[in-house]
Order: sequence, then structure tokens, then C-alpha cells
Amino acid sequence: MLLMAAGASATPRTVTFGSADGRTMVVGYLFQPATPGPWPAVVMLHGRGGPYSSNDNADCTFVGAGTTSACNATTLSKRHMMWGEYWSARGYLALLPDSFGPRGKAHGFGRFTHDDPDRADVNEMTVRPLDAEGALLYLRGRGDIILWQIFLQGWSNGGSTALNVMIRQGNAAGYRGALVFYPGCGQMALLAPTISTVAPIALFLGSDDEEVSPLICQHVAERSQQAGTRIDVILYSGATHDFDEPSSRRQSTPGNQAAMDDALVKAAGILDSWKN
Repeated sequence: MLLMAAGASATPRTVTFGSADGRTMVVGYLFQPATPGPWPAVVMLHGRGGPYSSNDNADCTFVGAGTTSACNATTLSKRHMMWGEYWSARGYLALLPDSFGPRGKAHGFGRFTHDDPDRADVNEMTVRPLDAEGALLYLRGRGDIILWQIFLQGWSNGGSTALNVMIRQGNAAGYRGALVFYPGCGQMALLAPTISTVAPIALFLGSDDEEVSPLICQHVAERSQQAGTRIDVILYSGATHDFDEPSSRRQSTPGNQAAMDDALVKAAGILDSWKN
């Protein structure tokens, strides 16, 4: 397993910014590089479980844009901490927005709950893309970010959100590219069956995903490639949903271990190749 850089476990800084919906203040967690800026940046979009550890999120209560003892920068999930530290160690500023907490859903949602009506006001098609667009505006206004080197990364529901951001963005100048991990790609998850954008996309899929269909995502990728979108598919044999979750339970699946190790090698190389 790839080791994180030494000294990379500092608690991320909590910030707030406005969603592009014009009314929601989103809480975000910043992982800042130790090197002087300006930096490229990655906006990380959490999945349907939310950004916090499952050991804590059952006790989440959220008041406005504030944080609680159960849900804050100290209780982020191992995966989000790992990736935030990964990017900051490589000279990227990473921003993890919490789309759920400010809307009273900081506890997140369990598996196979896509039809839960409680998820409607935090959905990946019409709500969460506006938070990602608000994050882009926030980063552009900081003064320490390389404006043409802001990227997206999303997991599962957040991966679908990232694809919808790309669909909305189209040929406009926005996110420079997107790393998308095991998203839902069906008609209930995406705004369009074909993604048409000038920004490159990399899909990371597990062949044994038990929550979403990698085959549907591959079909979306094929149609999008035919439409002229640069979209690459990395399919990991034997890997399941959440293959990059660093918990011992997930990593006990050999396919997940190999997939996570490979993704941690590939991700930075892909963004570095997209910078110019």
C-alpha cells in the first residue's frame, strides 16, 4: 500500500463558501500544501455516506454553517483524510465540501437508499453540482490558486455529481478535468446519457461493484468518446464499490487492495498530465 507523506496528518482547516444555489452556505475542509503557493487545486466530492466517519455521523447534528463535536474536521472519514493528505503532499490544495451538513443531512445515507425521498434536497443532479460550482468560485477568489488548474474528484454519489458538473460545464471554462470513482451512471443519476465537454475525465471503476453498474458507466464513456469527449476508463478486476476505502474491512478484498494502490499511483500523474 502506498504510504502518505510524513507529517501529513494535520487537521484540515474549516472554511465556508456560498453554493451557486444562491442561498446555502457550504462547509468545506482545506488541506493546504506545506510549500508556498500559488497551487493547483482539487475539489473532492463525498459520496452518499457524507464526509464524516461512520463511527461519528450517526450523532451528527448541524446548525446552519457551524460544526458539531461529532461532525467536523477531526471526524472526517479515513478515505477523505487519506486523499486530502495525498493531494497536499503533492503540492495541490484540496477542498472537501460538505453538501449534506448545512442541509440537515450530515449523517449521510446508507447503502441502496437512492430512492429515499429524504435525499431529494441533496441530490446529485440539481443540488450538489451547484455546491461544486460554488467551490470553484471560492477557489478562484482566494488569490493563492492557479486558476486554470482546478480539478474535480468525486466518489460514488459525488462521482455522479462530478459528471453532472462536467455536463453542465460543457465547453465553458471551468474545472480543468475530473477524476471520477465508481459513480452511478444511470438515467436517475446523470443529467444526460452522453457527456459532452472539453475537459478530460478519468473513470475509476471496479468490475465487482455491488452498488452501481460499471457496465452502464462504460457505455456512457463510449457514447461520450464518440461525441468527442476525452474520457478514459480504468476498470479494476475484482474490485468492489469503495475500493479505495482504507479500512481493513474493505482492504481485505484483494482486488480492492490492488485497485487502491494503483489509483494512488495514477491519480496525481493524470492531473499532472492535464495541467497544461
